[in-house]
Amino acid sequence: QVQLVESGGGLVQAGGSLRLSCAASGSIFSINAMGWYRQAPGKEREAVATINNAGNTYYAVSVKGRFTISRDNAKNTLYLQMNSLKPEDTAIYYCAAFPQGSWGQGTQVTVSS
Repeated sequence: QVQLVESGGGLVQAGGSLRLSCAASGSIFSINAMGWYRQAPGKEREAVATINNAGNTYYAVSVKGRFTISRDNAKNTLYLQMNSLKPEDTAIYYCAAFPQGSWGQGTQVTVSS
């Protein structure tokens, strides 16, 4: 099993930046890919960015050019650097690991206008 713990959320003004972290523990050797997902009130959970062991990345169109996903394998940590934040980025952000389908508890990101 893989355990994931997110941190780094908070309240920021539009145009600001935040960096989310996701610390992984457990059977991390079996992880093939990791990603960040978010869920806003009244909306379905959506993929924000993913990265696999080859370093291939995916970004949602809404965040491309503003967000950057990265991994520090030495620290077993996944990051999401979020720049030029917009009010519509407000959501609970979750970290996930695959193929296990493990999820963190989420961290709240609120962007004020």
